[in-house]
Amino acid sequence: MQVPYDDRSRGAPSPLRVETLSRSFGGLRAVDDVSFEVAVGERLAVLGPNGAGKSTLFNLVCGDLKADSGRVVLAGEDVTALPLHHRVRRGLARTYQTSSVFAGLTVSEHFILARRGTETHRLSLRYSRTEHHRMREAAEQIAARVGLGHRIDEVADVLSHGERRQLEVGMALAANPVAILLDEPAAGLSASERSLLTELLLGLDEYVALVLVEHDMEVALTVADRVIVLESGRTISSGTPEEIEADPLVRAVYLGEQHGAQALPSANSHRNNRRD
Repeated sequence: MQVPYDDRSRGAPSPLRVETLSRSFGGLRAVDDVSFEVAVGERLAVLGPNGAGKSTLFNLVCGDLKADSGRVVLAGEDVTALPLHHRVRRGLARTYQTSSVFAGLTVSEHFILARRGTETHRLSLRYSRTEHHRMREAAEQIAARVGLGHRIDEVADVLSHGERRQLEVGMALAANPVAILLDEPAAGLSASERSLLTELLLGLDEYVALVLVEHDMEVALTVADRVIVLESGRTISSGTPEEIEADPLVRAVYLGEQHGAQALPSANSHRNNRRD
């Protein structure tokens, strides 16, 4: 598979950089001067209580919402003024909290649509015989990477909730992204499905930068290399999972001061499953 972007050469820009991004709704400052940068192969988790501004931040980065101020820079290009579909073409992929798959299409067809959408800017399953072989081969590779090789010719309607989440991650990968944004990928998953998702995210290619919003602290702290915590639209803490776990402000704001120490999972949970 072609590697779309790699900033490991000296002086190359990072896949995704957010600079002092802000957005208000009336008198409510939903996102307030938030900045972060994600390197190639890095996994950044965005945490915070309900209403902290996490989903709004994602929508600003993706172009679903227009920022009041600040910049979004993708692989060195300022995309702040560009709509969602133009950011997708430049290498930004995302998933949503609500599962968004086509019930009557097969796993393979989902991956082919995602690939063709970025290559030809058309969502169509009509292509030449020669192209069919190339597309099918690419779809099989993606299916194997997300644990759906045995389901490649099954329609999405028969997949479990966890398998649909795997499908969505696969669609993001099929688009050859430089950065992937995952919005609560573990929501509604069983314990075994969360474990499988965690392994999947840890095994993503090193050239892909990953940003995830996740309420499941165990998944987030296991997957992430670095974490930022939002509260009332502002960044109140950032650091490694271990540093976030030990931060008393995070305990007080995110979980409640009276029971934070008991509720916050150890950042060392499943650390032996993380990539080196």
